Amino acid sequence: MSPSPVAASNVDPVILQYALTLEHLENAFYKKALSMWPQQAFLDAGFSDKFYDQLKYIAHDEEGHVVYLEAGLKAAGAIPVATCEYTFPMTTPQDFVKLASVVEGLGVSAYLGAAGFITSKAYLTAAGSILVTEALHQSATRGAVGEIPMANVFGTPLGLNAVYSIASVFITHCPTTNMALPVMAYPSLALVSGSPSAPGALIDLLPKTTPIGSFYVTFVSGLDIVAVKPQSLKDGMVMAIVPPMLQGQSYAFLTADNSGNLTDVNILAGPAIIEVTPDSPTFDTSITK
Repeated sequence: MSPSPVAASNVDPVILQYALTLEHLENAFYKKALSMWPQQAFLDAGFSDKFYDQLKYIAHDEEGHVVYLEAGLKAAGAIPVATCEYTFPMTTPQDFVKLASVVEGLGVSAYLGAAGFITSKAYLTAAGSILVTEALHQSATRGAVGEIPMANVFGTPLGLNAVYSIASVFITHCPTTNMALPVMAYPSLALVSGSPSAPGALIDLLPKTTPIGSFYVTFVSGLDIVAVKPQSLKDGMVMAIVPPMLQGQSYAFLTADNSGNLTDVNILAGPAIIEVTPDSPTFDTSITK
């Protein structure tokens, strides 16, 4: 969905550092929440003992991902990036679990989007292995907040800069000794109203800077990318109709054209995260005959 950020000969260690940056964030996120609220707080919030145990397993997994990636980078002769300082918008266990479902969805999109850049088959297998675990985390947390875990037939890949645009909101400071990653954040795009949404519904998007001239709202969901003309632009607010292909955790960008090419030069703002309730599932039972 975007060009490789570095030369192919150097890309694998950079992708590992990028992945470690995200895993540090997830690791800190779960440990922060589980240190803020005891088990009883989650039970009082309506979550089960079983789900609380799942959260502890997820925290264990995220720590394991950090340890694994650090070891891989050291074996490759690189100095792993250290953990940063973060801020997470959560004041209740419900806030945390809702945000966890989004963060895990972002993790899935990050590994899917980075997979095409990895040149080593061994690294690609390792990334796929972590991706599977992140998808399990996403399913558990989505189910806990009443969303359909398997809302889309496919996972949704995102480019490195798109993922960083969302993740960087939580990062307040990183050690100056950390490797400078070749990523940048796009101008922000906030979903103001319309979540959870549905195909055909109207949503309001607020870009940090109002685009000049013509532009499109480009939606990404699963392997589908669809650009639509905004319904209106008033007082900096962009109104758009949700296309029928959106299902589950999806993303919206403002783009310069309707080509569906989510390159740095084409993206004006985003991504905004949009949760879209899927239609009732259909399938052909005649295939069993």
